[in-house]
This record gives sequence, structure tokens and C-alpha cells, in this order.
Amino acid sequence: MRNLSLLVTLVFFSATVLAENTDSAKFYYQKAIVEKDAKRYLVAAKYLDKAIDFDPKYSAAYLEAGYVNLAMHKNDNALGFFAKLYDLDNTNTAAIKELTQLYFDYHQYQKAIQFANKCIGCANAERIIAMSSYQQEDYTTAVNGLLKVIAKDSNDAEAIYTIGRAYIDMEEYAKAVPYYSKAITLDKTKNVWQYEFGLLYYTLNDFQHAKIYFLKAAENGYRASNDFNENLGYAYIYSGELDNGEKLLLAIAAKKTGNKDIYRNIADAYYQQKIYDRSLDFCQKILEMDAKDSKALYQAGLCFQKKGQKEKGEALCDEAIKMDPSLASLRQKMDGGMGL
Repeated sequence: MRNLSLLVTLVFFSATVLAENTDSAKFYYQKAIVEKDAKRYLVAAKYLDKAIDFDPKYSAAYLEAGYVNLAMHKNDNALGFFAKLYDLDNTNTAAIKELTQLYFDYHQYQKAIQFANKCIGCANAERIIAMSSYQQEDYTTAVNGLLKVIAKDSNDAEAIYTIGRAYIDMEEYAKAVPYYSKAITLDKTKNVWQYEFGLLYYTLNDFQHAKIYFLKAAENGYRASNDFNENLGYAYIYSGELDNGEKLLLAIAAKKTGNKDIYRNIADAYYQQKIYDRSLDFCQKILEMDAKDSKALYQAGLCFQKKGQKEKGEALCDEAIKMDPSLASLRQKMDGGMGL
């Protein structure tokens, strides 16, 4: 009887403590809501912590704690509260919605997809799945999803851009053009998009448009690095603006003393444009740096042949082949330039 009496006492005591804790949790929760409504988020967060201390399974407190921390831009804390709420109740739609967005923002794309698929009725779920699929290099899924997204919102510039970017990653360059064009029209501030559009046109050998978008990017603040100026320089040359292109490329060459590649590429660009005298000038620059540069000597030989000085050109090519027998294979590709 004594043991039974003790057990009853313990049960009664536990129930009393639980009831008191529940009451305390609700008390602090209500105080937190008042503070939250008044936008005193730090105070509200402290009251919610106390509510959770008194009742570790208080779902509403975890939810409000998540919202309060979001309001304070403490996203790490918010993620923790929403994740705990989801552990307590994996059907809680509010927790699922917030975790979907937070995992996407934190670049945890697999988890973002996982929660977005559970986020029934969430307006951004389809977009997050598609954008996350792109980040995971599942380009087909990304494109199919994003096409549905822009069908609902034709002004979603980032979604439109990402379709274009996905087509580039799939090496379907021509398909990317209209999406880049539309995205840039919708958001004229994205200088990176403009530069990429220039590179896309460059890849498609549309150097006039490449030049236009390189310049647009620069006008909007894109940094004029050596790589940028080199691409712009060749776009100028292939567009027929030889002096503009050469000026940029020579400025880069001046920063890279001893680097023959720039001169070699300029020589080849001029050769492709059938401007043989200028191509020869740059072959000569290379040979002045290195008299044994067989590739430059061979390129010079090709230029002389194209200028009608066949005998002189063939002699130079023969001399270059003696220096480097592998150049003999280029005899079959004279019209294509060196490409070296």
C-alpha cells in the first residue's frame, strides 16, 4: 500500500508540474506574441525561448520563433526552429513552406527539392524545384520546369535567364539566344548577363552582336579585365574594326611581356579575315621574340602564299616543317589558318 501511495503521489506531482509548465509556456508565448506584434523581435525571441524551455513540444512557439528570427534576419536560428517544428510534426505546412525557401537560399538544393515536393499549394515550389535542378546540373528538368514558371509569369527575368544558361550548358547555343535577349530586356542592370550574351554571340560567330553586348556590360559596370578586353578586342577585329581591336590587344600584350600567344592569336585572326599583311606583321613580332618559333614561320609562309608569293611562302613553310615535322599535317588546312 505504501508503494502504491508513493506512486500515486509521484503521478500527481508530475501532472501538477506538467500543468504548471504548460501554463508557464502559454504565459510566455502570449507575452511573445504581444512583443512580436509590436515589432520588438528581440524581446519576443527571449519569451519564446522561455516558452519552449517550459514545453519542448510547443509547436506554435517553434513556429513563431522561426518567424521572429526571420524578421531579425537570423536565418540560421530560423532554420533550426522550423526544422524542429517539422521533426515534431512532418505535416506542418508552415514549416514545410519556410524550410523549402530557406534550404534553397542556403544552396542546399536537394533538400530544397525534397521540401518543395511536399509544399502543396506553395506558389514558389515549382520555381524552386526547377532552379534547384539547374544547380544540380539536371538541365532538362530545369528547362521543362522553368518553361512552366515563365508561362505563369512572363516577367520572371531570372527564370528566363536560367533557361538560356541551361541551353548554353547543354551546348544548344542557338536556343539560348531568345531567352538571354528577353532576360536582358526585362532587367537591364545585370551586366554579367550582358557579358555572357556577348560570349554566346561570340561562340555563334556573330561578332557584331558580341561586341555590342560586351560594350553594354562595360557600360553597366562589368570589370574590364584582361580576359574581357581580349574577347572584346577579337570581336572588334572580326567585326572589321581593326584599329579598335588591335589597340586593346596590344595593351594586354604590353602587360604580358614575353607572351607570344596574344601575337599568335592576333596573327591568326587577321589571317581568318584575309588581312594578310597585318597577319604577317604579328608573325614577325613573334619571330623577333623567338627566331625558332616554327608555328609563326609556317603562318608567315601561308600569308605569303595567300598574297600570291607562292614560292616564297612554300619555302618558309618547308623550313618550318624541318623545324617541326608535325606541321606537315597543316598543308591540308591552309584555308583554315593555323588554329594553334
